[in-house]
Order: sequence, then C-alpha cells, then structure tokens
Amino acid sequence: MARAGKDDEPLVEHPEGGAAPNPVWFKPIMLGLMLLGLAWVLVFYLSSMAFPIPGIGPWNLVIGFGIAFVGFLMTTRWR
Repeated sequence: MARAGKDDEPLVEHPEGGAAPNPVWFKPIMLGLMLLGLAWVLVFYLSSMAFPIPGIGPWNLVIGFGIAFVGFLMTTRWR
C-alpha cells in the first residue's frame, strides 16, 4: 500500500530554454511603475500643470507616460 506524502508530489520540470517563473520582485515593480506613472500624470493635471517637476511643463506628461510604459512593457515578460 502506497503512502501519500511529500515524496509523492510530482516534480515540475522546465525543458532547456523553457520559460522559468519570474522572480518575486517582478510583479510588484511592474505594478508599481504603472501606478507611479499614473500618479505622476494625475499630479501634473491636478496641480494646474505646475508639478511634479516645476519648470519643465508638458515634459512631465512624457515622464509620467514613460514610467507607465515601462511597467506595461514588463507585462510582456510576466509568466
């Protein structure tokens, strides 16, 4: 009679060149970048286009969308 236990669990094998799971930090960084970019753009509009970096004007939009875009690019590598 076979016993059920930890030794009976099947092993998950990845073929060579196969996709391994992402590190633990990947998902929080990805979501954090998307939220940071959104917050950057919101602060820019709600502050009457004066912040987060005063003096560069509409370039704040480029920075905010760029940060969010990096987060969205990371979603293509998420497993």
